[in-house]
Amino acid sequence: MLKSIPLMIVPFILYNLGLAGFFGDGPNGDPWQTELFSFRMMSGGTFSMTLGILMIVIALLFFFVEIVKATRTSNASVIDHLLSTFVFVAFLVQFLLVQGAAHPVFFVLMVIALIDVLAGFSVSLRAAGRDISFN
Repeated sequence: MLKSIPLMIVPFILYNLGLAGFFGDGPNGDPWQTELFSFRMMSGGTFSMTLGILMIVIALLFFFVEIVKATRTSNASVIDHLLSTFVFVAFLVQFLLVQGAAHPVFFVLMVIALIDVLAGFSVSLRAAGRDISFN
């Protein structure tokens, strides 16, 4: 049953924890602009990792795992896709109704959740089409 839990719920929960103030205020009251670390590159430029970019990277890693999970052809995959759809709907509703969710980081997370739903269904349909057994 735990395999059916969509992993995109983790960035959703983390973002809401940030809205609740668990990650501090950040510059200009935006916790997602908080710089975690920075270092100088050989090119002379400076690379800096913010909390918002880290959140997007985490979501992309979870998205990869979700795509790999979509290749399963079992009854659990149907539940997984249904729950992933609910997570996307939660992202969309929060984006439309919550002022703190009107943020570029949240928008990118929502788009990743949408692509997770669309790609999950597409990959499952392709995998199921190749899962033919003859007796």
